[in-house]
Amino acid sequence: MPHPPKPSPATTGTRASGRDTTYEDLPPEGRAALRGGVVGNYVDQLHIFLPLVALAPALGTLAGPHATAGTGALVVLAMLLGRPVGGMIFGAIADRWGRTRTTRLAIAGTAACSFGIAAVPSHEVIGPLAITLVLLLRFVGGVFIAGEYSAAIPLAMEWSRPRRRGLFSGLIMSMAPWAQATIAFVTGVLLVVLGQDAYAAWGWRMSFVAGGLASVAMLIYYRRNVTDAPVFRAAQRVEGEGSAGAGGQGGGVARPRLVEVMFGWYRSAFWTMFGLMTGLWFLTQMTVIALPGWLREQVGLDATQVSWAMGIAAVGQAIVMSLTGHLSTLTGRRRFYLLWGTLAAFAGPAVFWWTIGQRDLALVAVGAVVLQAVTVTAYGPIGAYLSERLTTAVRSTGYGTAYSLSIVVPALFPFYLPPLQEIFGDLAPVLAMIVLGGVIVVICAAIGPALRPEDLEGDVEEVARRATAGQPA
Repeated sequence: MPHPPKPSPATTGTRASGRDTTYEDLPPEGRAALRGGVVGNYVDQLHIFLPLVALAPALGTLAGPHATAGTGALVVLAMLLGRPVGGMIFGAIADRWGRTRTTRLAIAGTAACSFGIAAVPSHEVIGPLAITLVLLLRFVGGVFIAGEYSAAIPLAMEWSRPRRRGLFSGLIMSMAPWAQATIAFVTGVLLVVLGQDAYAAWGWRMSFVAGGLASVAMLIYYRRNVTDAPVFRAAQRVEGEGSAGAGGQGGGVARPRLVEVMFGWYRSAFWTMFGLMTGLWFLTQMTVIALPGWLREQVGLDATQVSWAMGIAAVGQAIVMSLTGHLSTLTGRRRFYLLWGTLAAFAGPAVFWWTIGQRDLALVAVGAVVLQAVTVTAYGPIGAYLSERLTTAVRSTGYGTAYSLSIVVPALFPFYLPPLQEIFGDLAPVLAMIVLGGVIVVICAAIGPALRPEDLEGDVEEVARRATAGQPA
């Protein structure tokens, strides 16, 4: 059995110094990395959610008059398939060549894909090639977007002070619902201002151009302001001296990072991370992705009302999620996920059932807020938790792969949920998926290290070394 990596100079004295330092004590490049992690994840999420809302009214322009809901599902699936590929490829690149350099490369690729989609000619001009190009660009965009969060979020956690990791993790992860809310409200405004026909003809392109410009701004920001954290540079020096290989073993590089993470020394940590993320993705698919369809078909809301309800829910989710990251620092990571997974499994189905039984828009919006608050706000500590489970040599590889690969099975619910609904009815399988997500979170949290508040007072590398070495944590 291989031995865990040897301590690097980066971890010396971190526990004592970490207690008294704050965001203001960081050097400018450290503060820039944390700001970049927050704003950059917001931009990433804009790119992820654009097709779900902004592109839907324009599918006829790109796929022709016979476009169906299945066409929109293919657009979403294209990025879904690209993200695991990007997490595995760019995670390994970030561990070898640096978080900042990899983030810049991934941002540039994401911007190019967004501009490319905005420039795709209509179906009337090039026929089926139009939607084919969109699908290809969405797949490649998924690769680059996964590369961004595989590098930028571990970079932010490596710069973050011990008592602030959970807080910044919550702020970073809350950018997903903020992005959802932004897209929902902006799309609604554009539809009202431009009208359905003008929006479908060209207005939707404005959203993708704006997304591309946002990525360009982030690229300039990272080039000018952000560098890799000292803990990463120290680990690189140690590895360069041959005292630790890619997998954290003495004697040089023995196996590729991805192999070492999934099947080597880190396999136990990786698969519990993968399982925890799988549970969270099940919760996401049912309470965020599938909920709008229920509000239209079961509650009877029109498209505008659904947009407002989901936008309000996203704002509520974002506010709570920004707090749950720091809450996990106060409770300890394991205890937080045990509590929140239990809450999701018991309260989630009840709130979902109540919400779809309402007919008043205000009550539906309240129900959607509460539903997402008791389920998917568990993402708050994820940036910190996944970073704390793996050492610097493989952190981005494990983070990107666990975060992205775990989405595949939950996101394929449109294929396996309908057969279950034919047997058990429309509602029961959805509620069961919510319960399943919460139970998986509880099980994987119980298997993982405790990461109590006192264990989190070292830097991210120290916490990861103790956890992977099997010491009490």
